[in-house]
Amino acid sequence: MWKEGLIIKLRKAGRVMCVSAAAGVCSSSVEKKIYVELNETVPCVRLLNATHQIGCQSSMSGDTGVLHVLESESDLDWILSSGPHPPYIVIMETAFFNRSVMMRMKSSSRVAGVAVIVSKTGLADNFSPHTTCPNQNTGVYSASYGSDLANCNVTVWNPLGNGLSYEDFAFPVFALKDENQTQVIRKCYEDHNLRVNGSTPQYPLCAMQLFSHMHAVTDTVTCMRRTDLQNRFSINPEVLCDPLSDFNVWTSTRPLNSSAKGHAANESVVLAATRLDGRSFFWEQAPAAEGTVSGIVTLLAAIQALSPVTQEAPPPRNIFFTFFQGEAFDYIGSSKMVYDMEKNDFVIDLNNVHSMLEIGQVGLRSGQSLWMHSDPVSRKNDSVNEEVLDLMRRMQSAAAGLNVSLGHPLFTQPLPPSSLQRFLRARPIPGLVLADHQTLFNNRYYESMYDDAENLNVTYPPDLNPDEQLVYETDAAKVFGVSAFELVSALLSVCFCICTHSVSGRSGHTRRSLTLLTGRRRGEEPEQHHLGVAVLLLSLLVTYFISSKAELLFSSACETPTTAY
Repeated sequence: MWKEGLIIKLRKAGRVMCVSAAAGVCSSSVEKKIYVELNETVPCVRLLNATHQIGCQSSMSGDTGVLHVLESESDLDWILSSGPHPPYIVIMETAFFNRSVMMRMKSSSRVAGVAVIVSKTGLADNFSPHTTCPNQNTGVYSASYGSDLANCNVTVWNPLGNGLSYEDFAFPVFALKDENQTQVIRKCYEDHNLRVNGSTPQYPLCAMQLFSHMHAVTDTVTCMRRTDLQNRFSINPEVLCDPLSDFNVWTSTRPLNSSAKGHAANESVVLAATRLDGRSFFWEQAPAAEGTVSGIVTLLAAIQALSPVTQEAPPPRNIFFTFFQGEAFDYIGSSKMVYDMEKNDFVIDLNNVHSMLEIGQVGLRSGQSLWMHSDPVSRKNDSVNEEVLDLMRRMQSAAAGLNVSLGHPLFTQPLPPSSLQRFLRARPIPGLVLADHQTLFNNRYYESMYDDAENLNVTYPPDLNPDEQLVYETDAAKVFGVSAFELVSALLSVCFCICTHSVSGRSGHTRRSLTLLTGRRRGEEPEQHHLGVAVLLLSLLVTYFISSKAELLFSSACETPTTAY
């Protein structure tokens, strides 16, 4: 459990003037008169796994230090060595929020905390606090499976990753999002702490307190053991740490008996999957536009487009649409589904899975290129390889009518971080991951608070009001439309077991299906028509998700979190 808050204190003539961001801090009537609540502060929190603790936290009563704004290298020297009034609370713009600066502060005893002013001004060309090899210890590649591909030895997927999200900071770190109220902090600093002509500022000085204490320490095992002891022997038990938990979301084109568990007789399914979650250095400040939302929107569009088709002509092979939760944290969602399948505690088992098509990051395509990634190790099995090649041929056939280049990397290249890796740990399943990158990620802000709508170049004409923005077709919608059409075409091909590649050679019900999906009349040239129903639906979805009204995916949380992990 944890509580968070932010207080600015100005000590002057024996009085304490404060500005506070902690709801409930100001208890007396006097405090209410001298405290001003700061809104939209987002903490870095502590996280635990089986062996480590990462993240940030304050001491039990919060950490207080003299306020100093970091604007140059000389300011950093003042904070870390020459300043006469340590410890310092450091205020910095996003341009200074990088690994080099943060690691120097981590190793110094003169820093009591950090507050980062979130602003697009001066934003670095890239910032990814994740590692260079996401989920490297929980993917399929290991000493016993494709050892030469393990640890991103062949492809470093996220070369811009600086690993800050996996460091353990002994001081609190907050993000400040309200630009108007950050001016209050700046004024306090400029009036009392700013060096003038190199002179040392004298008391009274403006100080700042950051409060984000968390009881969890060491690792998950230790914390759970301490929580258990609290529950057994304490009169007022307190939960010291909570599990990262949520729900996967799935549906299928043909109903499945949810009360029956284990192998489903006479059932063959194609998994169409993407991930639901994202993360960043600051808790609950993870828009994940390219990292997650691009896949969600694409799969939702495919579901919407396929619904009338599969009702009119049910395919022999079921389509199992799945949204995995917790994939940023060692594939929690897909691991849970695989575990339940292996234990016969799910509506299907692994033997029911024919193949898997996964939507990765698809929002930042270069030109008209999309890439089909596959696993070179499982493809050494002839039957798996044939299925994978067949999937590729079907998707490339669909791409030909859209003027899209759909390629595949070299056979020796491993899969990018994906849920498919977790299924391959259980058994060799034919599968592809559709993405906008051939090798390293196109996403310059992977798993950071800057992977937002602007990162996807989602812009609107300046004269549109919010309601008009909801129905305006953005360039991002067109990009996702191509990805959704590729997925829909591939799923139809696989589930209807189509063996030829020309539209005219397909069965009557399949031609009808493709007509519904594309919005084209028979004989109409593909390049002369927009993407029809698929893009129309997708445009509405994508503009909803990534417009200013999309609170679920892109707005900050209205409430501060109440638990730590």
